[in-house]
Amino acid sequence: MHSSKILEGLMRILTPNVEDYLVSEDAVYIETGEEVAQFEAAWRGTIPVILQGPTGCGKSRFVSSMAKKLGRPLITVACHEDLSASDLLGRHLIVGDETVWCDGPLTTGVRHGAIVYLDEVVEARNDTLVVIHPLTDHRRVLPLERLGAQISAPDDFMLVVSYNPGYQSVRKEMKPSTRQRFATIEFDYPSKDVEREVIKSESGVSSELAGALVEIGLRVRELKQRGLDEGVSTRLLVYAGKLIVLGVEPKAACEMAFVKNLTDDRQLQGAVRALVSDHL
Repeated sequence: MHSSKILEGLMRILTPNVEDYLVSEDAVYIETGEEVAQFEAAWRGTIPVILQGPTGCGKSRFVSSMAKKLGRPLITVACHEDLSASDLLGRHLIVGDETVWCDGPLTTGVRHGAIVYLDEVVEARNDTLVVIHPLTDHRRVLPLERLGAQISAPDDFMLVVSYNPGYQSVRKEMKPSTRQRFATIEFDYPSKDVEREVIKSESGVSSELAGALVEIGLRVRELKQRGLDEGVSTRLLVYAGKLIVLGVEPKAACEMAFVKNLTDDRQLQGAVRALVSDHL
């Protein structure tokens, strides 16, 4: 293959195709309040949004469903403590004998009017998150210092972050200087009826078994008052349902899906097992 064709192929990789980020399938999300209308209003008003709530309560599913509804590409970044500003903005790469700029996910999103979703945003370092500040006020620009340029965000660009304040340590709290740049949509675990329908539809278990899993979830969440860091999420209850449908014995399915990964405390694990035995 000629070197020019090799370079051309690499350039396609280095220049992300925003159509690859379109949500191709419907992300089923059952509304529990006014969150859909609130999100649409924020998008129309070019207001960045925090989705605040416990792990596994449907925040990521909600963002996917809204991106599909609004017809916007969705670019998701899983934040972590090693996430750098370059990981978000982009960097120069050497291709052959040329230096080529490669957009990061945030830059790609701004250029193309996407919804950019920073999942578990406080896991990223504060010095990294500073780069989003100019996008979250009246300026709506993204400075690219390494290019000596800045990009203005189009009206259909939206920045969304998720935040679980009940689980973060003091060291991981979101700084007020960042948090006060966003509007907040509050999430919680769904009502019993909604959660039962979610578990039933996504796992394929019967209504009766889905109801039993919901009751277990409710009881386990009460253990947060006895030292459990996080209640069992709807996601994990769906996992338990899927395992049961695939032939795993119900109690063993719950053991796999959530008993052992909610806590390492043996007493709390025993309490969760007891709740499972009471309902299955």
